[in-house]
Amino acid sequence: MTNIHPTAIVQPGAKIGDGTVIGPYTIIGSEVVIGSHNRIGPHVVIDGKTTIGDGNLIYPFVSIGYPPQDVSYAGEPTQVIIGSNNTIREGVTIHRGTAKGTGCTRIGNNTYLMAWSHVAHDCVIGNHVIMANGAVLGGHVVIGDHAVLGGLVAVHQFVRIGEYAFIGGKSAISMDVPPYMLVAGERTTKIYGPNRVGLKRKGFSDETIQALKKAYKILFRSKLPLATAIAEVREQVGNLEAVDKLLRFLESHSFRGIIRKG
Repeated sequence: MTNIHPTAIVQPGAKIGDGTVIGPYTIIGSEVVIGSHNRIGPHVVIDGKTTIGDGNLIYPFVSIGYPPQDVSYAGEPTQVIIGSNNTIREGVTIHRGTAKGTGCTRIGNNTYLMAWSHVAHDCVIGNHVIMANGAVLGGHVVIGDHAVLGGLVAVHQFVRIGEYAFIGGKSAISMDVPPYMLVAGERTTKIYGPNRVGLKRKGFSDETIQALKKAYKILFRSKLPLATAIAEVREQVGNLEAVDKLLRFLESHSFRGIIRKG
């Protein structure tokens, strides 16, 4: 059974699943679909064509589904899709997509968006991602599973962040971040090697971590051309899944280029 506070406004047409709690002064738009057993705090606004899964925790002053901060946006019917078991802390803003993008902003499952972080239009965030306080994404950013963004990180439009990457606080990210790597830098962003502590915590074997370390040295410290470095890694490091994913990321299309400065 849903529990909607008397001061909340749920507009006709909105669909609210069983067991969802909606706090005081929260506003839910007519096209919103919310699943079961969500807890939505006071003073939250969810609007537009927004779909939210089950078991999410949404804290006060969150705004989801409002128009994108794109001057060319003209009211096209775009959307936000959010999965299940996410935590969205105070003041987070999540904007819907644009017609010239994918038309949809997507967030996976089990993410943790800390206070005042921002997810712009057409972004795609995977599962188990953490964005610390004040981390902000420009439009069309793609973040892989288990990536972590430190506090006040700013990510440029069209950047890709690979899975299990870790970005240090206050970093300015204007190019793609390879998976499994630790990067940081307020102005000149550098790769400091594999995210060894994070990978260990996630259950990666010592063999895989050492293989990624060897690949890092060839790819980012040798100053070889990228294609040559990739060939060297394939020859010297072996056929491990994580290394293969790293190389495929480097070989795939990039709008912004890839951070290689070590």
